[in-house]
Amino acid sequence: MITTIDYDQVSNILRPYISHIKDHEEGEFLIRSLINMLEEMPREERNILRDHIEEYLAKMDDYDASDIDLGGRGCIGKIWYRIHGIKKPIETSPTYSKLETNMLILNLINSNQWEYLIEHKSVDLSYVLSSDVEQRYRATIYFDMNHLGMNMRKINSEIRPFKGLRLHPEVAKYLSLKYLKYGLTLVTGITGSGKSTTLDTIIDANNRSVQGHIVVISSPIELVHDPKKCIIRHREVGRDVGSFREGIVQAMRQDPDIVVIGELRDDVAIMNALEVTDSGHKVFSTLHTASAMESIDRIIGEVEIHEQERVRVRLADVLTCVISQKLVQTLDGKRVLAKEVLIGTPPVRAAIRNNNVAEIYQMLNEGSKFGMHTLEQDLKRLVDERKISNEEAINQANNKDRIKQLLK
Repeated sequence: MITTIDYDQVSNILRPYISHIKDHEEGEFLIRSLINMLEEMPREERNILRDHIEEYLAKMDDYDASDIDLGGRGCIGKIWYRIHGIKKPIETSPTYSKLETNMLILNLINSNQWEYLIEHKSVDLSYVLSSDVEQRYRATIYFDMNHLGMNMRKINSEIRPFKGLRLHPEVAKYLSLKYLKYGLTLVTGITGSGKSTTLDTIIDANNRSVQGHIVVISSPIELVHDPKKCIIRHREVGRDVGSFREGIVQAMRQDPDIVVIGELRDDVAIMNALEVTDSGHKVFSTLHTASAMESIDRIIGEVEIHEQERVRVRLADVLTCVISQKLVQTLDGKRVLAKEVLIGTPPVRAAIRNNNVAEIYQMLNEGSKFGMHTLEQDLKRLVDERKISNEEAINQANNKDRIKQLLK
């Protein structure tokens, strides 16, 4: 058994409550009934339920797991871990009923989060272990076929060294407030590609090297940075500020040097980020895109058609760097960072301004003196260093023809 708290003990606590659930109860009505039961439950019993789930969270280190999933129809009653990119159920996990996992999940969040979950059918939050306030998790709880599912991602409290990103010195200058006081930098990639880890490394490098004021606006706040040379404010949407827009507008009155926007989720966030950058601040954010060119197209395509030309010109003026990354499988079964790096050189700015984004790939290919390279060139480097296989390089490449040429 993976937990020191016996599953039978948890089941015995929940059984008297769950037995009162009617067969016809489902969805919002069911969840409200379960919430009422939790409110009546003694604190000692709720602590046992919390500790039961926190055992699984604490055990993630033993498995080198990045994520945990449970609940709903999709998990078939098991606890799942993602280990080196592969998601699978824990062999020693007991089989929970959907009502049991509903209660276990609801027990982890507060009354405000209950209401948000019911209204929006999903809630994002940060979670801290009761036994270790330094260990944080990024969580999302959502409806799955009228029951609840949950994912939590372990946030590494240990910040990776900037040198580990293996960025060209010219690129490092673009990322540093010491050398460049303004501009928009994007860290992009699919879910689970390590965007937050890279962004935290860049924030930490600035925090260690230059005096200033950094405002982080995110939903939720993941890693919490200790002030070193910088004042660092962490503002979680929904807890410390009502929305990304409010956070960004308020940040402008707080005398920041760097504004970190957790994610450019929509046209409003994009316009706000451009507004902050236009005002002469240094802005970092993330996008769910696989390449530098796709990132540019996404930003422009996300806004209303009548705004696109103006946004294209503004983006050309303020874009300083795009790091598009993936975590790829190594020969020893682990994962390693592969990335594409674009710098806002005059030719790149002209290509964006003139709507010739397709030309940028060639600039990436030929821009090594500025620290630029394509994802395919970086995958080729990893193959040459015998870290990944040819097959993995081809699978992960955005441009399949180009990687095949490089590998010949």
